[in-house]
Amino acid sequence: MNTSQVKEPGSEAPKLKRGELPMIKLCLPLVLEQLFRILVSSADTVMLSSYSNSAVAGVGLMGQYVFFLNILFGVITTGTSIVLAQYLGAKKPKNDLNSIVQASTVMICTVALFLTCVVFLGTKPLLSRYTLEDEVRKAAYEYFLIYGGIGAIVNSLSLLQSSILRCYGYTKEALFVTLIANIINVTGNALSLYGFFGLPILGVKGVAGASLLAMTVSCIILSQIIRRKKDVQFDLRGLKKTPLHYYKIILSVGLPTASESLSYNVSQIVIMAMISTLGTSAMSSQVYIRTICQYVYIVAIGMGAATQIKTGYYVGAHKSEVAYKKMFSYSAVATSVSLGMILLINLLNAPVIRIFTTDTQIVKTLKTLLKVEILLEFGRSLNLIWIGGLKGAGDIRFPVLYGMFSNWCIMVFLSWLLGLKMGMGIVGCWIGIALDETTRGIVMIFRWLSKRWMTKSLVRS
Repeated sequence: MNTSQVKEPGSEAPKLKRGELPMIKLCLPLVLEQLFRILVSSADTVMLSSYSNSAVAGVGLMGQYVFFLNILFGVITTGTSIVLAQYLGAKKPKNDLNSIVQASTVMICTVALFLTCVVFLGTKPLLSRYTLEDEVRKAAYEYFLIYGGIGAIVNSLSLLQSSILRCYGYTKEALFVTLIANIINVTGNALSLYGFFGLPILGVKGVAGASLLAMTVSCIILSQIIRRKKDVQFDLRGLKKTPLHYYKIILSVGLPTASESLSYNVSQIVIMAMISTLGTSAMSSQVYIRTICQYVYIVAIGMGAATQIKTGYYVGAHKSEVAYKKMFSYSAVATSVSLGMILLINLLNAPVIRIFTTDTQIVKTLKTLLKVEILLEFGRSLNLIWIGGLKGAGDIRFPVLYGMFSNWCIMVFLSWLLGLKMGMGIVGCWIGIALDETTRGIVMIFRWLSKRWMTKSLVRS
């Protein structure tokens, strides 16, 4: 019997079936959670910009690699969330649900320990591949070693626990933890950079340490919330007896799913390396435009995550036709919001840009990049929704293979051709990125219309 549909001891009424959870109730906390994450990221950038442009460039550069680590963790967390959502929709027994959690915990801790060793041994050789000023190199090294290396374990466990809570419909609880972590992070940044109360100014080391502390607290709080939710299966006793089948099914979904994100992120690193040859000004412009435009697609990201969960519920419950119809309204809302936001930012570009910089050259570049962002955000909103739906349905292979093709044959190639070969600089690189997002999004719509994803369910009758 499914624990989400029965009356729990001491409760007044049976819980709402997870498949019937309203989209707004599932999506809104995810959107707000993304907003808080971006606010903290922006606060980091603003605070660092008042400290040093070299610090902005260094942390921005390694931000790509922190995201790269999260993608590797995503092999486990994404696989877990897709499999768990379909199993919940299919009303699988508690033992099956708990075995999924046990297998994912073992795998993500193993990956985190391995990546900690890689960061400590490989950061210096990695940075030697870049043409960087000494101050930028130092900032990048300090940030990545502390947050990416030391913080790997707590970061991975926080991501896993959050994804499990969301699958059970507890998005508000995950939002609460993110809010607490963000407050800790911003406070730590302020203390590290401004020397309040006579404290020493620690610079980038302090910023990385604040992020590490915030993630550690987040991990502890999430574990306590999970303990108190009686319907969430998260019992790690008997790990050695977890059937191998669950490891295989999580990896069968997680590995190819994360491969798409991995390909995208590696291609972004290559593009960042191209931009680094254009100088610190271009690198700073890259960091600023990414920070500004994060606010544009927060609704699309939240709806994409919610769409993946909802589609998993429906497909697991053998209601694929319901999922098919609902995707169109989800996409229409996400795309309308993204386009409305980027058009508004273009109208208000001067005051928005002044928040980050008054450098004349960077301001001019950012105004041009914001125009390119109109096309980019249109395509990105399509990708986030339709790929989320395909993944939730268990259709992994097609988005991965096409995504890898598009990342390298469209985005990287056009960034090199337009940005470096034709001399358009960072603007040319962003045109290449925009064309990749848009063409890929259109292709995913046609994939959904074909209904081939209806044959990819992970749960059989």
